[in-house]
Amino acid sequence: MGTVFEWYDFFIYGILAALLGKLFFTTGNPTTELLFSLGAFGIGFFFRPLGAVIFGYFGDKIGRKYTFLVTITLMGGATAAIGFLPTFAQVGVWAPALLLSLRALQGLALGGEYGGAAIYVAEHAPPGKRGQYTSWIQASVAGGFLLSLIVVLSCRALISEADFVAWGWRVPFLLSLVMLAISIYIRLKLSESPVFKAMKAAGTTSKNPLAESFSHQGNMGNILVALFGVAAGLTVVYYTSQFGTLYFLQGTARLPETQALLYMAVGALLAAPFFVLFGMLSDRIGRKKLLCAGYALTLLLLFPLFHLMADGANPALQAATRANPVVVALPACDFSVFGKPATECAKALDFLSKRGVSYAKTPADAIAVSIGSVRLTGFDKAAWTAALVAAGYPEKADPGAVTHWKVIVAVAVMVGLSAMTYGQVAAILVELFPARIRYTSMSIPYHIGTGYFGGFLPVISQYIVVRTGGSFSGLW
Repeated sequence: MGTVFEWYDFFIYGILAALLGKLFFTTGNPTTELLFSLGAFGIGFFFRPLGAVIFGYFGDKIGRKYTFLVTITLMGGATAAIGFLPTFAQVGVWAPALLLSLRALQGLALGGEYGGAAIYVAEHAPPGKRGQYTSWIQASVAGGFLLSLIVVLSCRALISEADFVAWGWRVPFLLSLVMLAISIYIRLKLSESPVFKAMKAAGTTSKNPLAESFSHQGNMGNILVALFGVAAGLTVVYYTSQFGTLYFLQGTARLPETQALLYMAVGALLAAPFFVLFGMLSDRIGRKKLLCAGYALTLLLLFPLFHLMADGANPALQAATRANPVVVALPACDFSVFGKPATECAKALDFLSKRGVSYAKTPADAIAVSIGSVRLTGFDKAAWTAALVAAGYPEKADPGAVTHWKVIVAVAVMVGLSAMTYGQVAAILVELFPARIRYTSMSIPYHIGTGYFGGFLPVISQYIVVRTGGSFSGLW
């Protein structure tokens, strides 16, 4: 339960990223605000390896239980504090500075949480059931994501849109205080890991877990395997399945935010049991086979699933894209996604990006656009809008035209692929390292992989989409 609440604290920011961008990174450009907000989301991941070093050291020195008691307290406090922050309109640049500071604290806390929880469960697991037992830790990540979706959806249902923007967005963050109290109560009732107690009694705990992690014979190779062979790959799959799909539905498919969250909630709920099922399966057929199969299936199905999702969520947009492709002819264009467009060229690309229109670019001496068989010279927003509408490009998705099963199946299969790669990861990592340096050795590669490869994935993916004009280009 404690791990569910801790991941809830971390994910609630990602779900509200678009709104938080408007409140804390006010630029007047929605695309820029979202990218800055996603960058702040990535800051938490940037600090996770440091948290892994700090709390991994103490976890191997003083014990698993008390270390992850500290991490959940730090995470819960930082999350609740976000709910009290003033916005950019109230205090200017202090608002994003304070937000970034709290995101850093969240990252530090999460850097120590996962390793402690995974090791604690693994060291209590009976022989032959380590994959099954530790898979509940992975399921708790999905549980935290699902809980955060439910809370946001409930708040939006009970609070008007204007009030949610004004103050209601604070409620999901403040609720973490209640969850923190429950988590602390639960963890205080736990006993220490039997493996650590035995090492403590025998006097065999590591004197310097950090140094020993890199000097212990063969351990450095295992750290590299954990980093590049396990953590980096599964994190890309996981964050693509969770946040990549959410931002795709909201941005590219142009679905209303609440509807996109509902699809994510249903898909996550359908796929959540597979984290445990794949963990159990790894005890029977082996971890490596299952992990590699998950990677291979993701490579094979990624693009088809996102195309299925797009066709289901906004069929009119996809039909228009196929029937009347957009080609923009333009000179060398200084188009920055991090500022207001200044030139006509930049304004044209910004206009298409905001409408979710895929386009190809071709060099030319002057700006022109071809929308199917219609060609317009120069950038005139009204004329381009009329031409897009005439070609069948909708400004927003029509909720009544959505093919629900296509969206739900695509989301559920994506989360299921994540379960296939992620369900047994705790068992894999625990089994790679000796108990005396396990907390440190496991946490460092895991959080470097999940932090640097996965944490900045959403902002990089969105940046590629905006820069290239291809709705699916961020998947590469």
